[in-house]
Amino acid sequence: MTHRADLIMKLIHAIIRPERLEAVQRELRAVLDEQDNYRITVSPVRGHGAQRGEMEYVRGQAVQPPMVERTQVMIAVNDQYAEPAVQAIMKGARTGTVGDGKIFVQPLEDCIKIRTGDRGSAAI
Repeated sequence: MTHRADLIMKLIHAIIRPERLEAVQRELRAVLDEQDNYRITVSPVRGHGAQRGEMEYVRGQAVQPPMVERTQVMIAVNDQYAEPAVQAIMKGARTGTVGDGKIFVQPLEDCIKIRTGDRGSAAI
């Protein structure tokens, strides 16, 4: 299939608590399915924002780790599915406390399926 510039795609990166991944996946499945042309990639990540790591004790000394463990969820979707995906991630990831995470939405210029050569939204 040839690439059509008029088809808009989004790349969604979400940084969430690892224990909220199943809830996020459940919410995504409720609003997106395989016919909606989305795929998900999940990676463990470390970082910090407003929340710092929990205090640990090493040889009797209190030590605060500089990074916290999080899970990064990456989803490429066609434009009409971007907002439902964002809402699903927020619903599944939210605990209401500091450290719930962030969602970043970016335009996706192109997507190429290596096996077939399909491009654009057909490749998602």
